[in-house]
Amino acid sequence: MDQLSAMRAFVRVVEMGNFTRAAEALSLPKATVTNLIQGLEAHLHTKLLNRTTRRVMVTTDGALYYERATQIISQLDELDTSLSNSHLSPSGRLRVEMAGAFADWIVIPALHDFHARFPDIRVDLGVGDRPVDYLAENVDCALRGGVPPDQSLIARRVSEVSMVTCAAPRYLEKHGTPQHPSELEQAHHCVSYFMAQNNRAMTFDFERAGEKLEINARYVVAVNDARSYMTAALSGLGISPLPYFMATDALARGDLVRVLPEWRTEPIPLYVVYPPNRHLSNKVRVFVDWMVRLVADRKLDRPPENPIT
Repeated sequence: MDQLSAMRAFVRVVEMGNFTRAAEALSLPKATVTNLIQGLEAHLHTKLLNRTTRRVMVTTDGALYYERATQIISQLDELDTSLSNSHLSPSGRLRVEMAGAFADWIVIPALHDFHARFPDIRVDLGVGDRPVDYLAENVDCALRGGVPPDQSLIARRVSEVSMVTCAAPRYLEKHGTPQHPSELEQAHHCVSYFMAQNNRAMTFDFERAGEKLEINARYVVAVNDARSYMTAALSGLGISPLPYFMATDALARGDLVRVLPEWRTEPIPLYVVYPPNRHLSNKVRVFVDWMVRLVADRKLDRPPENPIT
């Protein structure tokens, strides 16, 4: 039995309400449609339809199967359309979400290249670290740091973001330089980062020669946006593990100084995520592929130089 053909026949029978109209819509003999449905029921070992002389009624199992079957058929049709049109120039509005740091440091400076390649795609870029309802807000894809908490999303790990622990000179002049991560829980302050999903402050993970520490740092201020986190560090509000790509220029200028250089701060995994019902769109596919190449070119997983002076 061709299960896909049987699935399509079943869906059309449910939508048309009887076998005759479904057969006409499918351009198949009525007997063929009947045989496909009977074969499908035999394969599934359950009754999907109750038939009378005048109408067709969907059983409880049939209703469940119809719901899933329509999703599968829709995804297959979208895949066929996407691949058959892959040679055409994608177009339309693309809704993208990402943190401000990724937008400002990585994506926006390179968007002219994407526009040159795909001039008919309009990018609506939502910037921030807030939780997003991808379906309700019609978001096509996002670039996110950390493991996505929503398991229903398709998540493609594209890199990891190297971290470096820093402080502003004004902070170190006032409070001194820590010699061990445990001091961040006792004698020093950090700039903390809290997750918008649950308002919990992040812990800082350090490693040296196989020794691993999880630090619940004291803080004066906690923020939930990466750019504000950087600004707070530059303002001397505390010691901060920062993404190295954000801190590089400030370290070179002397606006930040590296601390605890012998301790490695755990890198942050970087994912491109998208809802499962949209991942086959041609415009989404070309943007995701472009963003993956961009992240690779930026070498976000590059370890901090050691030492930094």
